[in-house]
Amino acid sequence: MADWRDVLLVDGYNMIGGWPDLAALSKKGMQEARDRLLDLLADYQAYSGRRVIAVFDAYRVPGLGRSFVQGKVQVYFTKEKETADECIERLVGEYSHRRRQIYVATSDFVEQHVIFAQGALRISARELRLEVEANQKEVKKAIEPGSTGSIRHSLEDKLPPDVRSRLENWRRQ
Repeated sequence: MADWRDVLLVDGYNMIGGWPDLAALSKKGMQEARDRLLDLLADYQAYSGRRVIAVFDAYRVPGLGRSFVQGKVQVYFTKEKETADECIERLVGEYSHRRRQIYVATSDFVEQHVIFAQGALRISARELRLEVEANQKEVKKAIEPGSTGSIRHSLEDKLPPDVRSRLENWRRQ
């Protein structure tokens, strides 16, 4: 099945440095800051419908790089001598031939110009943080008991009225 969703490529360490709560958490441990960012991005992906791909720079780390999924977010650690910017540019190229909009979250000014020239739209670290926070508020509002925006996913809501009626009759017998 083709994935036609819009794609958000996130410069992971750029977000960690640009979001005050993650920057503070990174002082205690970078793994904790990465995990928290990925948790936030997973929630954002679920709510926004955009496919989220987080890229972390492993430029000075020997190895071939790696890719895995955490919380349904695709995560890339770049290979040796590849920066996160280079990886993001490569991914923009890979995804741009498909029918979708590509967004890149970075506050790196030079990178913003490069990805914009490739047809992607940029989102700064601050803008993404505000979007993530807005999504969190919407979700919280929607799931509050008694909320008019309450999300209800029951099978009953998906059944045609005649089927619901027959099932109700069987239940009462």
